[in-house]
Amino acid sequence: MTNQWLAVRKPLPQSKAVPTAVMSFVLPILLWCLVSYIPFVWHPKIEVTNTGDVSYFKVGMLVDKDKFYEESNKMLEQEKSLPEGNRANPVYLPAPHEVVVALYTAFTTEPKRRNEKWLHESLWDSIQVIFWGFFISSLVGVPLGILAGTYHFFSRLLEPFIEFFRYLPAPAFGALAVAILGIHQAPKIAIIFIGTFFQQVLVVSNTTRKLDQSLLEAAQTLGAKNKSMLFKVVVPGILPDLYRDMRILLGWAWTYLIVAELIGTSSGITWFITQQARYKNFDNVFAAILIIGVIGLTTDIILAKLGKKAFPWQKKEAMA
Repeated sequence: MTNQWLAVRKPLPQSKAVPTAVMSFVLPILLWCLVSYIPFVWHPKIEVTNTGDVSYFKVGMLVDKDKFYEESNKMLEQEKSLPEGNRANPVYLPAPHEVVVALYTAFTTEPKRRNEKWLHESLWDSIQVIFWGFFISSLVGVPLGILAGTYHFFSRLLEPFIEFFRYLPAPAFGALAVAILGIHQAPKIAIIFIGTFFQQVLVVSNTTRKLDQSLLEAAQTLGAKNKSMLFKVVVPGILPDLYRDMRILLGWAWTYLIVAELIGTSSGITWFITQQARYKNFDNVFAAILIIGVIGLTTDIILAKLGKKAFPWQKKEAMA
């Protein structure tokens, strides 16, 4: 039984692979439930249900346990009415059911302030920023990466500077992007571009270099010239691996979204999260974060399935 589950570099049977994948989500949710619903696991606060004679306590107020017991002892010594309360978690850790409710109400409840957007509107703004930033990055980065991985001339011309520039943090260019591109979506797109482009060139060039050398030698033997080698051997040969790289790099672009949306005008899912955190609506914060993960995972699953159809000759595990 152990050998079936832990066989070295052998895929799990489908009957075991699916439940294992499900457990990767179930286990964190179970841990979250334990912390949220079982008082003795954590619950460092006390939610006041009866203020007693403590003047500054209010019903529903969250108080540190030490402070609550300190005030209770004072009231006991003074023979006054004792406060009452239940153990609770901090406001920044809502329970799972509260987040589920927030997921629903965020899409069905109209924003309280005129300048606020619905959650789906904020998500759409963010998706557009991701799309254009990654599209422009790919439009330039993929060809340059292929050239650098194919020709030593382009490798020496491009990669030294790119290796230097990729260590520069993309957020450092935020003020410059706003100064040059204005305060709307353009500087946000620029940050996504800067955050992905330089890594993209290096990843694609490395993938291109991994192309089986025997394919190039066979093409040369058959009389292929430089242009034919590039477009008829190199590019078709790396397409499956290039496609997988793009899936990974798209996830990288999402990681820069929060930073990108902090500059320029207030918009997108980051603005929604910031506003909700300011009003201490942390159930909405968790809901928005979960939605980002769901969108990213759904997109990756769809791209993976499209990849299997586009490159059926690849091993299944290569596209997983």
